[in-house]
Amino acid sequence: MTERAVADEAITGGVAIERVGIDELLERVRADLDRIGPEEAAEAAADGALLVDIRYAALRERDGLIPGALVVERNELEWRLDPQGSHRAREATSHDLRVVVICNEGYASSLAAVSLRQLGLHRATDLVGGFQAWKAAGLPVVAAGDGTEAGDGTEAGDTA
Repeated sequence: MTERAVADEAITGGVAIERVGIDELLERVRADLDRIGPEEAAEAAADGALLVDIRYAALRERDGLIPGALVVERNELEWRLDPQGSHRAREATSHDLRVVVICNEGYASSLAAVSLRQLGLHRATDLVGGFQAWKAAGLPVVAAGDGTEAGDGTEAGDTA
């Protein structure tokens, strides 16, 4: 056994791992997602889906927010959307909830949606092209700085 194989086994607890690049990983995870475009995401939200903005604060401040979207930074996503979790957002009501994850350009959101599916949120997906596609489609955007804090479980535009 090579030194590298021994190190890999130690790190993974003896579980075999496959090394893939990020492009291949994205291709694989996206094969299981029913990704949607901006207009479909807006329609889904109107029908009760939860839009979740995982962009970091600087991007939200620079580009604005999607009205009604729940702001949860990526590092808190699973804790805030697990319907069984003690730190869940009030919107995380059921494993049947349709969740549309939105990052800046539609890359990190794919990985995040798969993570939510692993928690049992089987209807989780992401927005192709992310926030930038939403904005380019001319869909509503509001300025940041309206009192919404990252990961606090409030919706963009809520000040209460």
